[in-house]
Amino acid sequence: MKNVAITGQGVISCFGITLPDFCRGLDTKQIAAERAPWSDEANGHLFYAPVKHFDPADWMDDRTLRGSDRFAQYAVAAAVAAVEDSGLGELDPLRTAVVMGTSMAGAATLYDAQQAYSEGGFEAVPRKLQLMAWPNMAAGHIALRWKLHGPLLTISTACASSLDSIGIAARMIETGVVDVAIVGGTDNGEVKVSGLGAARYGMTPTDVDDPHRICRPFDRNRRGIMGGDGAGVLILERADHARKRGARIDGLVSGYGSLSDGYHPSSPDPSGRWERMAMETAQKEAGLSPRDIGAIVAHGTGTPVGDTAEIIAINETFANQDVSVTSIKGNVGHTAGAAGVMGVMAGLHALRSNALPPTASTTDLDPSIRFNVPLDRPAPLERDAVQINAFGFAGQDASLVISRN
Repeated sequence: MKNVAITGQGVISCFGITLPDFCRGLDTKQIAAERAPWSDEANGHLFYAPVKHFDPADWMDDRTLRGSDRFAQYAVAAAVAAVEDSGLGELDPLRTAVVMGTSMAGAATLYDAQQAYSEGGFEAVPRKLQLMAWPNMAAGHIALRWKLHGPLLTISTACASSLDSIGIAARMIETGVVDVAIVGGTDNGEVKVSGLGAARYGMTPTDVDDPHRICRPFDRNRRGIMGGDGAGVLILERADHARKRGARIDGLVSGYGSLSDGYHPSSPDPSGRWERMAMETAQKEAGLSPRDIGAIVAHGTGTPVGDTAEIIAINETFANQDVSVTSIKGNVGHTAGAAGVMGVMAGLHALRSNALPPTASTTDLDPSIRFNVPLDRPAPLERDAVQINAFGFAGQDASLVISRN
């Protein structure tokens, strides 16, 4: 992949509603965890990392606000910020794609509607329920905002959703289908039963009352995930198109790998072989070798099984190579459909600042690790490429390589 530039970024995160807020939070090891509203004595200590100080009215008209779930509102806001950041101005309606990823989509609206029906019957069901809950409405509202008529896709590959959306859109640009793509991912993390379900399934600890010890990626004593919230959107553009208009290019999408682990509904193959293959596929498409990759933004959820497979995959892929690896999930939690794109934003920040953000909450590294994990301060980045991983339930393995312009 040689002709796909990233020219705009927008993010709605637990650290704030601007890209500088997001990057500052990563660099300074901020941990956004707070006690979840669904945490009580009966189900133990539960934490999450919510978006705060977000007013959808600042980003969209009242009609859109009233007819949309929070996951779509996050996406529209992040898209508005990304388009503005790109400096594109007018978007060609036939040559602009929208490809968005989501995992839970409008689940919060569905849950609330079911409760409303149980308590109030037919008349209590929201009239716009489908318009609010269906997964494609985040992408749809973005297309409506700019009256776009190019490809309009929604990708739902669990925690790999937004990385897959970026990879798919990048190939559209590389093959000449479109010139520009609005891409990314979004999820509303404030869904009570989802958080409770994660606890019931053993994905998150319920006996830890310290927010700094909830999610500890690659730690010897890791116990599980922390839920997160928000959206991230990138503007992808034909690199020659971007250079011609004098745009700032934040990085290039150089390679993408996506495949099925084919092992278990929630656990990765313990050998890490398919995660490794996804990483190698992305490197091959980028025309790079492991020695060209300076850093990795890992999936790094902090689960015992998940991190073990990724550690093995990275150890084997980068055997005898010096590479630094971080995970941002100790900072912002697991943002599901937005996890991959937030990882890309962390990677772009590393390329821009020549430093990889440290891994928050982690203190005692798993002894099997054979790569550098910055813990106290950012790690120097001296090479021109960063790799981002996103691995999801049902064996969704995705990896992306981004590089300097």
